[in-house]
Parts: sequence; C-alpha cells; structure tokens
Amino acid sequence: MFTIVEKRKLAAQIYLMDVKASRVAKAARPGQFVIVKMNDKGERIPLTICDYSTERETVTIVFQTLGHSTTEMANYNAGDSFSDFAGPLGKASEFVFDDIEALQKQRFVFVAGGVGAAPVYPQVKWLQQRGVQVDVILGARAKDFVILEAEMQALGATVYVTTDDGSHGRKGLVTDVLKELIDGGTRYDQVIAIGPMIMMKFVAKLTKIYNIKTTISLNPIMVDGTGMCGACRVTIGDETKFACVDGPEFDGHLVDFDEAIRRQAMYKTEEGRCLLAAEKTSHTGGCCGGNR
Repeated sequence: MFTIVEKRKLAAQIYLMDVKASRVAKAARPGQFVIVKMNDKGERIPLTICDYSTERETVTIVFQTLGHSTTEMANYNAGDSFSDFAGPLGKASEFVFDDIEALQKQRFVFVAGGVGAAPVYPQVKWLQQRGVQVDVILGARAKDFVILEAEMQALGATVYVTTDDGSHGRKGLVTDVLKELIDGGTRYDQVIAIGPMIMMKFVAKLTKIYNIKTTISLNPIMVDGTGMCGACRVTIGDETKFACVDGPEFDGHLVDFDEAIRRQAMYKTEEGRCLLAAEKTSHTGGCCGGNR
C-alpha cells in the first residue's frame, strides 16, 4: 500500500498529494509518469510526476477531477492509501542526459497551461538546481486556476503569468508573452510547452518561425497507461509513435497536432471510443500517462 503523506487543494478541482513510494522516488526523473490505482477494482489513472524526494521517499502527483475515479480520489486524505503506485514510466526529459556545462550556457523557457504547470515543475527544479537559466510562462483561465506560481518563484525562476480574464498577471495568451520576450531580445535556446493540446500547437507554430528547439508533452492524449489501448498513437514527422512508450515528450515541430487533437476528442464520444477499441485489436503498441 502507498500512503498519502500530505494533501493540498491547489485550485478548484485541482489537488496535490505527496505519496510514500520510496522505490519510485529513488528512480524518478523529470518528464516521467506513474499509474495509480485506488484499490484492486479501481481504474488505472496515469499521472505525470510533479516532484519527488529521495530523502522523504515521496512522489508528488497533481490531478484535476474530471471523472468518477478522480473525483473519488479527491476524497482521499493524508493517511489513506493507494493499492498501486507504479512507475516511474515513460522517458525522462531529454535535457537530463545532456552535458551540464553545455546546459548552463543555454536559456530555457517553459510554457505551462493550467495543470500543465505540474509536469513543468520538476523540470524547472532540475535545471535551476544545476545553474541553468529558466523562465516560466504560466497561463490559466483566471487567478484561481493558476497553480505552483510561488513554488516556481521559490526555485529562482523568472515567472510570467497570463489569465484569460486578466484577473492575475496580464490578460491574454501565453504565446503573446513568449513572442514579446523573443522580440524584445531574450535569446532562448529551448522552449518546453506542456498544457492543452491547442496551446502546445500554437506555441510550436510560433517557435518554428524563430527556429527555436521546442519540446511538447503529449500526456493530454494518454489514457490508461497499460501499453495496450493505443489511444496515444500519434504521427511525429514521418513516424508513428505512442506517447506512453516513445514519449511523452516529443519535438513540437514534428507533431501532427491536428491528428492528436482529433484522437483526443474521440474519447469524448461513444462512437469514437468504439473506433479506438477496434484499433486496439490491430496493434501492439501502447499508451498513456497524464494529468487528469
């Protein structure tokens, strides 16, 4: 059993939990995810890793209540336990394997939409702890939906906030801020965008103009984390990939976003789910992991 050590409500329908999982904490890297089951008969819920501590032997997850399972999970409190907490799964962020001295000569900007701030946090933390200059642009519908702003600032990152209604930070889109920073003379070597699919699509379109290396995370399209459903099949350049086993992070300039958005929408209709179930019988790839 995996015990919840701490639980916090970050925003409406968004919760953070620190879970005792020593082996996962020891092996975790930025960019990876875990699969959580509340009990033996519970749904497998893939969630990206928000933080981890080898000292406390904990892994931090953040989730949004979107369905029955995540709503039930939100009722769990410190002291309650999950029956399964499997991971870390997926590939770690590419920069983890780069030369540190080379990274320290670069400047990163992270663009996070909504709950996308959760998988961004461990990446910012990892880079900041190694002396790499990092900016962060957080976007949300309104002030009450901005999460992890203070935590990002505490790491030493420069944080810009945008909200749709202008209730916090500046009113507008994350791409507005990104364009202004670039046009204003800030030189970025890498852009990493995580959030709604449409946001990542337009970040990638913008950075392609400036020829800036851009990484996105396809965790929004992942579903069950079993490696069997095939829901996260995507086209990357000329290749077919599966977000759970080949990602979840990919070159944003090579992703067929229109296809990915269509597949994500398929899970919202009965007909779409039937089509995906039919595909399941004809492939041996995999899927999954993401913020719910």
